[in-house]
Amino acid sequence: MSEEIIPDVIASDVPEAVEHLIVEEQTVNYSEKNLAELVQLFEALAADEERMKKSKDAEILKAAFYKRLHKEKAEAGLSVPEVVEGEEDDAPVAEVATENPFIEIERGFKELYNKYKAEKAEYNRQLDQERENNLAAKEAVIAELKNLIEKQEDVNATFPAFREIQNKWRAIGPVPAQSYRNINETYQLYVEQFYDMVKINRELRDLDFKKNLEVKEEFCALAEKLAESENVVEAFKELQKLHEQWKEYGPVAKEYREQIWDRFKAATAVVNKKYQAYYEGLKEQQADNFAKKTVLCEKVEEIAAREVGSSNDWNAFSKEIEELQKEWKTIGFASKKDNQKVYERFRAACDDFYGRKREFYTDYKDNMNANLDKKVALCEAAEALKTSTDWKKTTDQFISLQKQWKEIGAVPRKKSELLWKRFRAACDEFFAERDKQAKPENDFYANLKAKQAIIQEIRAYELKGDASDQEAMRQFQARWQEIGFVPFKEKDKVAQAYKEALQATFPKEPRRPRSAAKAPKSEKEILIQKYNQLEQDVITYENNIGFFSMSKNSEPLIKQMQERIAQAKVELNALAAQIRALKEAETQE
Repeated sequence: MSEEIIPDVIASDVPEAVEHLIVEEQTVNYSEKNLAELVQLFEALAADEERMKKSKDAEILKAAFYKRLHKEKAEAGLSVPEVVEGEEDDAPVAEVATENPFIEIERGFKELYNKYKAEKAEYNRQLDQERENNLAAKEAVIAELKNLIEKQEDVNATFPAFREIQNKWRAIGPVPAQSYRNINETYQLYVEQFYDMVKINRELRDLDFKKNLEVKEEFCALAEKLAESENVVEAFKELQKLHEQWKEYGPVAKEYREQIWDRFKAATAVVNKKYQAYYEGLKEQQADNFAKKTVLCEKVEEIAAREVGSSNDWNAFSKEIEELQKEWKTIGFASKKDNQKVYERFRAACDDFYGRKREFYTDYKDNMNANLDKKVALCEAAEALKTSTDWKKTTDQFISLQKQWKEIGAVPRKKSELLWKRFRAACDEFFAERDKQAKPENDFYANLKAKQAIIQEIRAYELKGDASDQEAMRQFQARWQEIGFVPFKEKDKVAQAYKEALQATFPKEPRRPRSAAKAPKSEKEILIQKYNQLEQDVITYENNIGFFSMSKNSEPLIKQMQERIAQAKVELNALAAQIRALKEAETQE
């Protein structure tokens, strides 16, 4: 093989995807930038002295800008028109009747991009024209060289002219890519013809051969150094430059031609082999990275799909997501075709999770604020009742308020303790005054002592193992119910002690004799019992509305009572219809 013809293996053995893979590792993640940052990045690119060489970066920035713009428009509730890729810069910014906060930034970006695009088009046009001019110049040089060969003049006249032709050739810049191979091979052909056909002085020819040999030995040394380089990618790029320079120099003496070319080719093979191995390893690594990132996507998607019912769950799952995000950052890039897709999948799952979390806490905050209003209304109702001397009715009302307090959910933590103290203070004030004003027939402390005595009797009772145990328990319960109120502060404590004493002494209810067992209630009796209970509930709700109206911020509680009354009346009507049907059935029987 002739040393002047470079084999295609140098440029073609390594897939074109490698260049993109290498570039990708240094690419900024534009998907994390906002619109203003993307505009700033494009302005910086447009002001860069090397901007004409960064058209790919410009297109990536443009795509990132429109992707972010369409996303933010969609989130803002604005319609996003269908846009064909590559036509964004040609489409005018639509002026709509409704307010569109994105008009100015979109118009500004279009102007900036179109200015760059026009400048790039002019640059490319000039570059293409320059290459065409260079091609014409090189064709003219070849014509000169051909003419020189055909003249067959004395070497003293032709060799200086040949040197001048070589200098002209090297001074001319690049030509169109499609013409490069043909123009260089034609030039090399005529150079060889010149050396082979023109009868030049041997000393001059040998001197030229020697000079070419020295240069090509230097190229070999550089190539061998590149073969030892650890930076495989940079070595490959530098090797391509050496091959281009190799072609610019003429042949060496025949006895060295094959030797010098074999040396250069051997170093080239080492660089190419290492580059190919690097690409294969990179491809395997990227496949492994893609597999790992896919697993992380599946994990985040699984977490995002979980049913979450509490703040503690959200916090725990958020920590899991954060750990997965940290792990994601430790994994390298996938291939160019997979990397963006897997990243968007991972980001979408994270966005879905945090979107649900935001919705939960928005609703949770709204519920807590509603609960806050309800508890403030209960506090005001309790404060309005605390000076009442209608002990029996007001006691029932306070018990109802306390029951409702327990039914209301959580309130903001900063308010919870203060509200509870406020509510408890109103309750304590009423019950303390009630206990002071207790009449002899309703001595709360005497009632407390009586109930404590019953508790001691229950604890001291010894089971007989027959029906008398159940009778004794019923008597204890009846006596307990006959005793009136105890001091408010002792109510919960003594009730719990009573319950525990019953459970400890009578762990299992003795079986009733069949003769003593009560007949089961009929369906009509059960319905009537439910009907009567609902009627009492309606009365309680209506009373609550009466004393809630005396307090501020009571609208939520009044609304709640009205909803309960409406629901209870619907149930009462249904129960009444069922009871009438059963009565009619009994009459027909």
